[in-house]
Amino acid sequence: MSHLLVKSKTPDATGCRQSVKPENSTLKYVGFELFELKSGMSISQQTGDLEVCLVMVTGSADVKAGDQKYLNIGSRKTVFDSIAPHAVYLPNDSEFTVTAIGDLTLAVCTAPGFGNHPVRLIKPEDMSQETRGKGANVRHVCNILPDDQPADSLLVVEVITPNGNCSSYPPHKHDQDNLPHESFLEETYYHRIDPPQGFAFQRVYTDDRSLDETMTVEDGDVVQVPKGYHPVGTLYGYDLYYLNVMAGPIRKWQFNNDKDHEWIIDKA
Repeated sequence: MSHLLVKSKTPDATGCRQSVKPENSTLKYVGFELFELKSGMSISQQTGDLEVCLVMVTGSADVKAGDQKYLNIGSRKTVFDSIAPHAVYLPNDSEFTVTAIGDLTLAVCTAPGFGNHPVRLIKPEDMSQETRGKGANVRHVCNILPDDQPADSLLVVEVITPNGNCSSYPPHKHDQDNLPHESFLEETYYHRIDPPQGFAFQRVYTDDRSLDETMTVEDGDVVQVPKGYHPVGTLYGYDLYYLNVMAGPIRKWQFNNDKDHEWIIDKA
């Protein structure tokens, strides 16, 4: 199995189902945890030197973030509802408690924080949405925390790729600290599939093929992208959702396509 693929596991006593952090992964900047909480369950964390974006992937919760309280936020029943989630941003050197109201799937997205921005609630109506691509390259994007919204390091976005389509395609990369031409951003992909018994494919590769991994992705898996191109393809009959977390030394998303495949952008 690829060292970049983190398989979904049974939730532990805290509800944690995925935990990908710099101390246990190939990544230096990005952290991602996924919790599945039953009604009344809570998690509490100190942010330390990290900024945090809490995403109510599905379900509702009460959130205490620093000295702010946000009650009964989140309304999505599945990630395929075609509505945006609620999210909460926290700076470093703060703390939060999330208490589930009914079943809750919570993503805890982290990156280095520098204390430049206060706690805030990010409502669905605050998130821009767009459709990219054409033909079998169509995907639907929700910008939860894009680079034109305040944060120190974090970028968070979710994408739905309809069955039979490709995404993050043509293959693109953002692994060079070379602005304005390209930025260095690590990335994680948290995948969900509908119906859940399906699977998709993701390849992560560099120009010189020193990294070249192709993974079979199942419902709940996480793929780490420390560098390289990272296209995704889903199969007929199975829609694909993924939640991306990106971070690097400069908070700017500037990518380059694989020149061998860039021609498809102009294909009718």
